[in-house]
Amino acid sequence: MIKFNIPDEKKKRVILNTDAKNEVDDQYAIIHALLTESFELHGIIPAHFGDKRTTYSMEESYNEVMLLLNMMEMSNSVRVEKGAAHAMPDEKTPVDSAGARLIIEEAMKEDERCLYIAFLGPLTDMASALLAEPGIADKNIKIIWIGGRDWPDGGWEYNLSNDIAAANVIMKSGMELWQIPRNVYRMMPVTFAELYQRVYPYGEVGKYLVENLIKFNNEEIDRPEEYRALGDSPAVGVILYEDCGKWSLETAPEISENMNYIHTGKNGPIRVYKTIDSRFILEDLYSKLSMRFKAEL
Repeated sequence: MIKFNIPDEKKKRVILNTDAKNEVDDQYAIIHALLTESFELHGIIPAHFGDKRTTYSMEESYNEVMLLLNMMEMSNSVRVEKGAAHAMPDEKTPVDSAGARLIIEEAMKEDERCLYIAFLGPLTDMASALLAEPGIADKNIKIIWIGGRDWPDGGWEYNLSNDIAAANVIMKSGMELWQIPRNVYRMMPVTFAELYQRVYPYGEVGKYLVENLIKFNNEEIDRPEEYRALGDSPAVGVILYEDCGKWSLETAPEISENMNYIHTGKNGPIRVYKTIDSRFILEDLYSKLSMRFKAEL
């Protein structure tokens, strides 16, 4: 594999929190992060995705993460710590987990570099870490969240629905949050033909990524026929290049039980992405897959 010469001090400290078995787009973001030489990946935290489809969703996410690491022959080189098995019961009660403790551990380290923590599902583990150790609010952390409905109104959105209390904890915390809401993360469409050309040829993992996505699409009645939005990949893109889309600073809302945004004006600013550069993200993923597996073709 070709490796870039990225000085250690320039590498970005990253933790990836993923509800990996929820659908089939987390997998692309995970592989992209694993292949990104400028990321110093401090851990992957498998996350729950509620209890509507299964009562052990976090364990399913864990198994999916380990499957991907095994395919990449990286199971012994990336730290994996399980996140919470379920949502927070309220805004004051954290759910202890090895994943939340990993966040605290990394946040409290003496390191001048920013710690990027990307959430591809609910914010349970971030909110739990903050409630367990409030001192992390003062650390150099950027929280990237794929979640929440379109601004400024809000409304039902899957990742948010799996832990509204946790989202409120983070919105009220004053911590630096980069929100990539639903209308933006859906700006990542790919067709089956494109995936067969650009992903499928590259290793066992390339074949799995494509076949798994098409199988899921075909088995879900409400899925489109020949395309899918890789909605979690923007989290990788904005860590690589924070202006990989237009954004604005907004006052953090509070979130009602029906997931509408309540604009109280009481909270600190958050960054809300309004667009995303899908080509920047997808071409980088395709190029890194090609470079990683070129020798095998």
